[in-house]
Amino acid sequence: MADSSTFKQKLMGLQGNLLNFAYQLTTSRDTAQDLVQDTTLKVLDNESKYVDNVNFKGWVFTIMRNIFINNYRRQVRSATVFDTTEDLYHLNLSQESGLSTPEGSFAAQEITEAIKNFSEDYRVPFTMYVAGYKYSEIADKMGLPLGTVKSRIFFARKRLQTMLKDYR
Repeated sequence: MADSSTFKQKLMGLQGNLLNFAYQLTTSRDTAQDLVQDTTLKVLDNESKYVDNVNFKGWVFTIMRNIFINNYRRQVRSATVFDTTEDLYHLNLSQESGLSTPEGSFAAQEITEAIKNFSEDYRVPFTMYVAGYKYSEIADKMGLPLGTVKSRIFFARKRLQTMLKDYR
């Protein structure tokens, strides 16, 4: 672009539009403002790559969208958990499992042992439910009526609560 001040004026003129688009992408005012700032810096850094006959607004919005996608992918990668335990034990626990303390690890082992002592009729639906299956999915996989699955999970939960009442 021949005139750097014209380039900057065009960019500053788009700030309101960029903020609206960023808000649609992020649904958070603070994150949207950060995205606009990142986009503005990237556009200014790449001013020499802009070609005059290209749609300026489209070019800037594409940069914003790409920054948003890259940030999202980075967040997903950093939140990925790699479980190397034999039976993927840690993936089946909630994120706030308390395993960071020795007491929490001991309690988790006791809970697992208590569940292992259930009969298969109660253990299987209960562990499937804890793993995130819906009642209907469990009933389909086990070939049982929905009410039977619900009652078995209920009774397994009650039994576990009485067995581990000291942890409340």
